[in-house]
Amino acid sequence: MTSTRKRFIESGVVAVLRDIDPEVMVDTVAALQAGGVEAIEITVDVRNASDLVSRVVGEFTEDDLLVGAGSVLDAPTARSVTEAGAEFVVGPTLDPDMIETAKRHGALVAPGVMTPTEALRAAEAGADLLKIFPASTVGPGHLSAIQGPLGDLPLMPTGGIDTDNVEAFFDAGATVVGAGSALINYDAIDRRDFDAVEAQAERFVVAAQDAMD
Repeated sequence: MTSTRKRFIESGVVAVLRDIDPEVMVDTVAALQAGGVEAIEITVDVRNASDLVSRVVGEFTEDDLLVGAGSVLDAPTARSVTEAGAEFVVGPTLDPDMIETAKRHGALVAPGVMTPTEALRAAEAGADLLKIFPASTVGPGHLSAIQGPLGDLPLMPTGGIDTDNVEAFFDAGATVVGAGSALINYDAIDRRDFDAVEAQAERFVVAAQDAMD
């Protein structure tokens, strides 16, 4: 296991940042990091996403934070964000070319899957983790149902994970969870209240760590 993969798994939580004002992105990430977040995913469904990834990577050392890119749909985008410094690449769908490109550029990769067939195809293509998305649609039991016939797969449920259900997802076999609004206080970001951003992140991280223990 590479040191990056080990840190990613031990962190237990990936903060999914979507539609954050670029002007406050660094302050937002700093608040999340102060709240205990060790891995952040910047979604690429915004203009100049690779530049944004590069800016955040330049502000934080690898020891401070793992910076990745999310909502990556294809190989060209995977190449762009890894060249910008993304250490992991997450997709909502399964694209073998995206997996191959991300890995060729030294990044961890987590494609989106839902069915056992997709999970097996992703694992065979070399995925480091399997993003179960949207997790809220199927619930925690879906994780253990997939692992039943396929074995101990590294699953990363994302979508609808909060402090009330995070323990159930870890109990069902999650390796890491991805979280958006339950972890990231968007109202506080709009108010530029980064202490509140830090506090909400800390509550989620503590809940996740308790669930992992």
